[in-house]
Parts: sequence; structure tokens; C-alpha cells
Amino acid sequence: MTDALDRLDLLDLDDDLADEDRMLRDTVRKFADDRLRPHIRQWFEDGTLPARELAQEFGALGVLGMHLHGYGCQGAKPSQYGLVSAEIEAVDSGLRSLVSVQGSLAMYAIYAYGSDEQKQRWLPEMAKGNAIGCFGLTEADSGSDPGSMRTRARRDGSDWILNGSKMWITNGSISDVAVVWARTEEGVRGFLVEQGTPGFTTQDVHHKISLRASITSELIMNDVRLPASAELPGAQGLKGPLGCLTEARFGIVCGVVGSARDALASTLDYAGSRTQFGKPIAGFQLTQRKFAEMAVSLQQMQLTARRLGELKDAGRIKPHQVSFGKFANVHAALAICRESRSILGGSGITTEYPVLRHAVNLETVYTYEGTHEVHTLVLGQELTGLDAFR
Repeated sequence: MTDALDRLDLLDLDDDLADEDRMLRDTVRKFADDRLRPHIRQWFEDGTLPARELAQEFGALGVLGMHLHGYGCQGAKPSQYGLVSAEIEAVDSGLRSLVSVQGSLAMYAIYAYGSDEQKQRWLPEMAKGNAIGCFGLTEADSGSDPGSMRTRARRDGSDWILNGSKMWITNGSISDVAVVWARTEEGVRGFLVEQGTPGFTTQDVHHKISLRASITSELIMNDVRLPASAELPGAQGLKGPLGCLTEARFGIVCGVVGSARDALASTLDYAGSRTQFGKPIAGFQLTQRKFAEMAVSLQQMQLTARRLGELKDAGRIKPHQVSFGKFANVHAALAICRESRSILGGSGITTEYPVLRHAVNLETVYTYEGTHEVHTLVLGQELTGLDAFR
């Protein structure tokens, strides 16, 4: 696999990594190869994940909320978090989702919009993986249009009463704290709902075909009473949750580079050893054309991720640029996985090879945190100055 990875770096992008970045990348890659890769096939087939155990291991590795500053977080550059996302998603998108939801949605929401008391209470333990968070925005009937959410919070004296439900929530049932967004008379607000609060229940989504090595849940709030201190004071309106999504999408842009790279590298190895008509199938012209097109596409994905990392490191990244990355990279990653499967033939439909597992996971990534269509319209609005959402 190492030889295949080297051959796929046609533009020598790896040579431009700083020593610190390469050391970080290699450390996470070794952890992924030693701890995660040997088990991912079974986790996927069983539809399970030892998420709490892994969260503590990710915490010990220092990758949970690694791009945040203070409160036990590493204060790493966003581009370094991008490298980490790629290495984790090279094993499985579900594992990257565990890290991403923890650090870039739940922790980031508290970091960006929480009170100092909320930050001090939750962020150090979440950075260690001792506490797990989830992010409750999507509902069964409001995905791409979060402004139509039905979850409501009303005041009752100094308390809040929360009612509603959230759907497709990663880490939901194992979370110690849920960041839940609700409509109020003053607009959308965010609340921290602790596990065990009366009226707050969860139930897992089963029979998934995609992201099987990930915990997906429904959050149910039935007259949940919260103190005023549970509200995120810095979040006003939809800008709060949308800001969190922009933060998390950067991890997706970088992460899917890993899944596409892993699929292509494993297929390149296979094609070099699979013999038909007296020679390896890698020696046939049609197969080489597929490899050439996929390798170029992969390097374009890497260049997009690297450029967005530079912009984010400089504090200059804009939401439409993140949409550009998700629009381009997830689409390209899916295409690489599908074409790689065609080279694998019948072997490609089993979990012996990671290619189709990556592909079905990417079908979910294609949809969550902004569908491909939504990012199309974000780019269209930036180009034309006209809003086509409504």
C-alpha cells in the first residue's frame, strides 16, 4: 500500500509538507493502521462501533477539537486537522464522523457560542474523550431547510421548556451532552441538554446500509426543563448552527481525500497482481486510462483541500469556498470509488476490499452537512448574486 500511495502522488505534494505536519500525519496514519484498520471490516459488518473506547483513544492522540485553543485543546492549525481527517477517513467515514462531530460540531458550538462556565465544564473532558457530544439540528422533516425546524423552546420563569425531536444525529445515544437547536420567540437558540435530563431520550437508527461503523440516533425532547445556564449565550439565529456546519464541512473536504485515496491505492495494488489473458490487468490500456483519470482527480481533490487549508490557516476562508470543497471533493471521491469497484470486478462487492464500503459511506457524506444540491445553489448564488433557495 505504501508503494501505491507513493505512485499516486504524481505532483509530489508530499514533498511540500512541513516536517511537523508530516510527523503528525504519520503518527495518525500509524494509529489508524494499527488500531482501526484491523477491526473496521467487522465493525462495519456488525453495524457497531466501540465509540466510547475509541473516543478516549482519539483524545489521548490529541485529535478531538485539536484546532481549538485552550481548554485542553491542542491549538493546531486547521490544515493539520485536515491531514488528520484524511488519515482517519482513509479507514472509514464513520470514524472521521465520530471525530468531526465531537470536535467541529459539538465542541466548536460550545467553544464559539458558550459561556466560560460551559467551556470550562465541557471542553477539557471532551478533548480527552471522557465526555462525548452530539449536534442536534436536523429533523425528520427539515434537513436542507433548518429554518423550518419544529423543535421549540419556551420560557417558563427563568427556565426553558424544550419539545421536539432531532434525526440522523451522530453519537446521539452515547453522548453526555447534546447541542440542540430550537425555535424560540426570539429566534433560533442553542441549548446544552445533558444525558439523563428528565424528558430527554434517544433511540438508535438501525438497518443502515451506509455509515454502519457509526452510531446514528434520534433525539426526543418531551417537556425537557432546562435552566437558563443551559442556553448558549453567543448563538443568535441560524448563524449559530450554520457557522458550526461551515466549520465541520472543512473536515469533510479533507477527509474524503482519504477515502478516495485508500480506495484507489488498494485497487492499484489489486490490478498489479490480478492476471487475465496472461498478464496483470494493470497492463491493459482501458485499465490504465481509468487509473490515470482517477489519479488526476485525486490530486485535484488534494489541491483543493490544501488551498482551503491555507485559507483557513490565514483566517480568510469563506462559506462559499467550503461549499466549493464539499461540492467538488465528495463528488470526485464517489466517482473514484465507483470506478475502482469496476476494476475489482466481483471482488469489489465484498468487504475484503474497502472500495465499496467507502462508496456507500460517501453516499451519506454526499448528503449530510449540506446536500450536493444545496452547495450547488451556494455556489450559484456567489456567482450570480441571486438567491435560488426560495
